[in-house]
Amino acid sequence: MLEVLFHGRGGQGAVTSANLLVAAALRDGHKGLQAFPLFGAERRGAPVKAFARISDAEVNLRSQVYNPDLVVVLDPGLLQLVDVSEGLKEGGVLILNTTRKPTDFEFSSRFTVATVDAAGIAIHHNLQTGGIPIINTPILGVIPRVTDYITLNSIEDAIRTQWKGEAGERNAGAARQAYEETEVNR
Repeated sequence: MLEVLFHGRGGQGAVTSANLLVAAALRDGHKGLQAFPLFGAERRGAPVKAFARISDAEVNLRSQVYNPDLVVVLDPGLLQLVDVSEGLKEGGVLILNTTRKPTDFEFSSRFTVATVDAAGIAIHHNLQTGGIPIINTPILGVIPRVTDYITLNSIEDAIRTQWKGEAGERNAGAARQAYEETEVNR
């Protein structure tokens, strides 16, 4: 089973990311799927966690993910507020939206770190709301780079199903660009 924890802020699309990830996993033939959020006061900008579980068998767990295989950080500002590596399994992967290199992070000596400028990619593809980059679809493009559970084609198909026409193409293009531009410290 692959357990994923998304760290973001309200309005960045962490919850949508988790939902799109399990939709992509379904396309790849996985049968046991969960996606759900955890947040307090619902407001734009507040810290948000979202979770996904992907398995080939039924998933009977009903708790939040405490020991993820994969942690996705949508807002680099959260690195100063939250220990994003807390509970990450040995051999786990951190995906970070940042312009920095994977080896710039202290935890890169203990975990695989994948970095991508998802915000810059979102701006390039005109994925913004009120001038704020929406990075949920670009960051999803990184996941197939670091795990064999999900394919990029399934990520793109799930995105195109969520948003039709030109919006779907921009979002899918952002995921593909992130996939291509990701740096990994392996």
